[in-house]
Amino acid sequence: MKKALIFILLTLISKISFAQESDFVVSQDGSGDFVTVQEAIMAVPDFRNVPTYIFIKSGIYKEKIILPTSKTKVVLIGEDVENTILTFDDFASKLNKFGEEMGTTGSSSFFVFGDDFSARNLTFANSSGPVGQAVAIRVTGDRAFFEKCKFLGFQDTLYAHGEKSRQYYKDCYIEGTTDFIFGWSTAVFENCEIFSKAGGQYITAASTLESVPNGFVFINCKLTGDAPEGKVYLGRPWRIHAKTVFINTEMGKHIRPEGWHNWNKPEAEATAFYAEFGSSGEGAHPSARVSWSKQLTEEEMSKFTVENILSGSDGWIPGINLENKLWPSPHHLPKSKD
Repeated sequence: MKKALIFILLTLISKISFAQESDFVVSQDGSGDFVTVQEAIMAVPDFRNVPTYIFIKSGIYKEKIILPTSKTKVVLIGEDVENTILTFDDFASKLNKFGEEMGTTGSSSFFVFGDDFSARNLTFANSSGPVGQAVAIRVTGDRAFFEKCKFLGFQDTLYAHGEKSRQYYKDCYIEGTTDFIFGWSTAVFENCEIFSKAGGQYITAASTLESVPNGFVFINCKLTGDAPEGKVYLGRPWRIHAKTVFINTEMGKHIRPEGWHNWNKPEAEATAFYAEFGSSGEGAHPSARVSWSKQLTEEEMSKFTVENILSGSDGWIPGINLENKLWPSPHHLPKSKD
């Protein structure tokens, strides 16, 4: 009992410290610097060379949010991942003010164009329901880092969009039905839970460029869900050079024994790279996988590390900002200007 009370006290102190020492505080009750997330983002100086920390107090923020290209090194920190929710309810077939369908991209609740974006303890959601393509977040900027975040939706939840974008998702929860992790980017998902909702058939739909060595890589993740047994594919190729790899991943019984689908593109069987190493659980069926997928050897698997996949020519280390400081904690945050 005493340990539990101490933990609660330390958590409260940490939240207070974040709020006091961040650059901006967003709160719907008017107690912060801004009442909307978009206002706080627009207050960040353009192309700032040091991180700008924005603390977001608990609440459901129904906003269609854009992080412009000029807003770099923005760090969003939620008070509580379960109760700090950034959401909107657009969807692909919804008509805009010109009477035109929004399309998949236009349905996004949150657009990330700026480089070096980080988020922690936040839920990104599309609350339109099962109405077809409806994106919770589209990430185009380079060097994006998400830790302890949730991504909620149905079809097309997480759009890893940028062709040259590198993204890292650590200890996150991502749910959806069909192609709910999709796009061109190179993205690593480490220690994440990937939840397939009933009615879905595919987890990933990568569209990796032929010249890009890695697409989506899942490391030490768990594939869970309430989809029926044996109904969900690990992925299908949105473009024929799609690349998706699962390393040491626990797979539930909803995963189909064959694992992968060619999206009725037989040519993709020779060009896509779909691979696994060390899969476990009721959905792990290495001998039953389609013949054109690959079971990696230990030597081949060893190159699939976070550093090898994401470092690039600039040596990016996810979770380390340009001041070489570890992920934001109260003693790392800049002092309040008040």
